[in-house]
Amino acid sequence: MLLEFDEQDGLIRDRSLLDPNYVVEEDRIVGRDEQLQEVTKMLRVALGDNRPPNLFLYGPSGTGKSLITKAVCNNISRICKSRDISFGTIEVNCQDLDTLGVAVYELAKQAADQAGVDVEVPKHGVATKEKWDELYRIVNEHFDSVAFVLDELDMLVGRRDKQEPAFSRLLYQLSRAGANDDLTAYISVVAISNDTRMMESVGSRALSSFTPEDVHFNDYDANQLQAILRRRQDAFHDDVVDDDVIPLTAAFAAQTHGDARKAIDLIRVAGELAEREGDDRVQEAHVREAQEKVEKNRVLEVVRGISTQKKLSLYATATVAAEANDGTARSTTGYRVYQFLTESLEADQYHQETYVNKMKELTTYSLVDFERRSHGPTSGMFLEFQFGERPETILETLREDSRIDMVSTDAVESVVKAQIRNQT
Repeated sequence: MLLEFDEQDGLIRDRSLLDPNYVVEEDRIVGRDEQLQEVTKMLRVALGDNRPPNLFLYGPSGTGKSLITKAVCNNISRICKSRDISFGTIEVNCQDLDTLGVAVYELAKQAADQAGVDVEVPKHGVATKEKWDELYRIVNEHFDSVAFVLDELDMLVGRRDKQEPAFSRLLYQLSRAGANDDLTAYISVVAISNDTRMMESVGSRALSSFTPEDVHFNDYDANQLQAILRRRQDAFHDDVVDDDVIPLTAAFAAQTHGDARKAIDLIRVAGELAEREGDDRVQEAHVREAQEKVEKNRVLEVVRGISTQKKLSLYATATVAAEANDGTARSTTGYRVYQFLTESLEADQYHQETYVNKMKELTTYSLVDFERRSHGPTSGMFLEFQFGERPETILETLREDSRIDMVSTDAVESVVKAQIRNQT
């Protein structure tokens, strides 16, 4: 069977182009001309063996921040090599790094890998200062200039020291290293974050030494997403993608915050579904099937790992959003539905503040976002939750939990409708 499948022509010619993290050539980067020029202008001084400025790239997920940084750094590295300048791009994603010490070790490891040497300190069991010293040693011995790319930096909270998050201390140490002569190589720190307010949490010492140039990335619109997909259409064989596939894929991705990663992932899944079903073309039906599959898989991945209380809070809030005309849910209304659910299941019931905190925690999964609202002096203040995915998909996935599925959907909908009438 494997050999038979291997002999099939298939529909996808180059799967790397359908990997959202694949660094494409500059001519495939569209809809980001301004940001590409800004990052290029500021980092290109490394070509003259000078120190580039620090950068802060911010905006929603999937808007090209990491892609542009990698593409520019790759080009700089290639040109520097021809000029006998050793330029390094030391990149880490901070999402899975839990402490400052682990982050520093990961930077040292990435620097060592790029230089083709070993890290001479262990990951655990030594002071963070020893890891810093090892990082400085590797960089000084093997590089003339380095760009430290800290992706999703706001996720590196770590153990707080005087209420200062770990990412603030990391910025301070890196940006001060050159001034303190710890690093003889020229360094630039490129901080990347989805949180537009991250810099508000940076300590005053770090802020004064980091002083970055800001580059803002906004959501892609449907036309820009179409252009991005058309620049990758040659990932498929000629004439196997129907004309309406790319516009529909872009429209779906534009509905969920204009995320290019989602658009690329969606057309990849559609192509794979068409191949799996033995079809000779990628069609609109494959995109619709892929959209349902991608949404559900992403929600499944999140909800499988969360506690029962978070599931109940999320279910209650999603039912309100599904019934509301604008697709949002007030925290006050969601909490009353949460109370109904916990009473129906004879589960522990927490105060409204705990319910709100659990919903806030779910924002880290990009399933839900919120804004503080007030609808007049009589309604008071509340949080208004918006969902990154269709609330119906979230509800369908949560009902796979046998305990939640015990509650009558008709009864929940009846409670929700009554509460929505009361809030108006």
